[in-house]
Amino acid sequence: MSPSPFALPALDPVLSARTGWTREHWWRTADRWLAPVLAAASPGHALPVLPGRVTRDGERRESMELIGRSLLLAAPRIAGAHQSTSSAEERADGERLAAWYRQALISGTSPDGPEAWPLGVSCRTPLQGVTNSIVEAANISYALATATEQLWEPLSDSEKAQLAAWLRHHASLEVWQNNWQLFPALAEGFLRSVGEDVRGLHNSRNVARVEGWYTNEGWYTDGPEHAYDYYNAWAIHPYLEAWYRLTGTTQSAEGQRHLGRLSEFVAGFGSFVADDGSLLHFGRSLSYRTAALAALWSAEAAGVNPLGPGESRALASAVLSRFIDRGVGVDEPLSLGWYQPHLGSCQSYSGFGSPFLAGIGFSGLALPADHPVWTKPEPSAETTNAAAVIRSVPDLGWSLARADGVVRLINHGSDHCWLPVEGGADPDDPHYAKFAYSSHTAPGTGAAWRDNIDGHLALLNADGVASRRAALRGTRSEGAISGSVQLPQLNGKTLPGSAVLTVSILHADHELRCHLVYGAEHYSLREGSFALAAEQPPELSIEGLAARLETAELRSGLLGLHGWQSISSARYQGCNALGEHSAVAFLQATGSPGPTVYIALHSLGRSAPPRQAAEVVRVEVAGSSVHWNWVDGESGTVDIASFVPWDGVLKGFSERVIG
Repeated sequence: MSPSPFALPALDPVLSARTGWTREHWWRTADRWLAPVLAAASPGHALPVLPGRVTRDGERRESMELIGRSLLLAAPRIAGAHQSTSSAEERADGERLAAWYRQALISGTSPDGPEAWPLGVSCRTPLQGVTNSIVEAANISYALATATEQLWEPLSDSEKAQLAAWLRHHASLEVWQNNWQLFPALAEGFLRSVGEDVRGLHNSRNVARVEGWYTNEGWYTDGPEHAYDYYNAWAIHPYLEAWYRLTGTTQSAEGQRHLGRLSEFVAGFGSFVADDGSLLHFGRSLSYRTAALAALWSAEAAGVNPLGPGESRALASAVLSRFIDRGVGVDEPLSLGWYQPHLGSCQSYSGFGSPFLAGIGFSGLALPADHPVWTKPEPSAETTNAAAVIRSVPDLGWSLARADGVVRLINHGSDHCWLPVEGGADPDDPHYAKFAYSSHTAPGTGAAWRDNIDGHLALLNADGVASRRAALRGTRSEGAISGSVQLPQLNGKTLPGSAVLTVSILHADHELRCHLVYGAEHYSLREGSFALAAEQPPELSIEGLAARLETAELRSGLLGLHGWQSISSARYQGCNALGEHSAVAFLQATGSPGPTVYIALHSLGRSAPPRQAAEVVRVEVAGSSVHWNWVDGESGTVDIASFVPWDGVLKGFSERVIG
């Protein structure tokens, strides 16, 4: 499907000095993204079909998901259009959208209707199979709460009873131990808000369970493990805020506590957005894209946004305009991918309707046109100093750096990995397993993930098979320095006697990555750089132990400083979300029987990376201690062996104690 040409209003440099974007840019983009859904309407509107992948659950399930998720985009458009300050054109379009989606909801939830959604009143528990109607019940509930007056109130009594029965069923289900806990809660919350029967529903326990996963600085784990990702922004925070609001418990101790956490999360969200609006590319379900803005809008609507209204709009508009500039949803429906379609970076459960969860990132459109977030001027663009602006998130094991137009996340805390089980498949994910992520790179997928070179320190066996990282359990982050302990695993089994202690030291657009490796005498070692990707193959040059990769907008460097013996590279096609062609440089060395230090310098930014270490840093190694001196005079010393307390980490994880 190729929509008609897309023309946005002229940029407004007075109101929006940084982005030029206004509220009209937002609602016209929303209409553009919704247009393919409306054009693909089935007779009852509940089963539209778009181009794209259909999962094993079938086309009808994908259509249900498309309605549930696109309604997240339509609801704030509808609610915002209904305000007295909206233009006549906006109001007319909003009324048309509301009528269209009311019909879709009634058709989809009719148990015996020709367009009834699968599993609507007979869905199974997670361990028994398909469960996605639970997800869409939450999305629909969130949307109904956003535009109750336009989507719920016009329904007849019998239609309300039908829709309420469908939601009530899903509100009673047991679900996965992660952000899914909030899906039945949202359905119950909406039912409570409109006075429907909620007897026998107890989702306050689900909410308490999620609140128990809180870590610090506004961040929750996505379940009991160590998965930190954008699910905080597009599910956990907005759904928790909605639960407390819909159940009338915002003023309770729990509700107030959550609002404080939401505010703290939003205060740090700008650390994940580069100067050009590019989001850090890490974590699961990245096809949701602008959904990452949902927590920002939730904080604004709840009155706890720590950012000024102009700053909030500038941040959100920078992210959305970046995706539009890269063509997302402009000439084709929203696709599975990042800037362009890329199935390799998507989960198997994602179909053609999945990317429309991006719509929850438009929830600010429900705020009226005269709200300060739309009327206050954006602050002028900030200038970035040559030195990195560094933010540490100690309890997550993260350091974030903004330098040379790029944001980097040094990851010593987040994983998506359970402890290995002998003979089992590796459960990790390239979007959690790397030491570093950035706003302008993506980890390798497909064949590149099988090789697992980029952003990784691997022990390679005699067949050249690379180890993967078992779940991280020892982490520490203090400003520009962070570290972790990993136990290498092969084929679902930790390598006997092997462990890797890593410390990262940030400075400007560089990272000094230092490893202390135990038990590598039977292996060789490999350290990978960032993977650079573009539509044309990245340029590569190697000299000594230095490699440089370059695309039209980005450069990366890798320098072996200590312990490394050789350097090489690998190229891939179709294995990176940011371009058809990708490349990665890597250092190699033979393993040693005793604890051995390996140090590399990683660089990423717009500027040319160094060809020699002396251009940037001087390093001295004494035992497990590393002393560094950046050329601008900053210096320090760290003992890799003791930076992260790790003796207890090994007990029960390795077949013998490392000493």
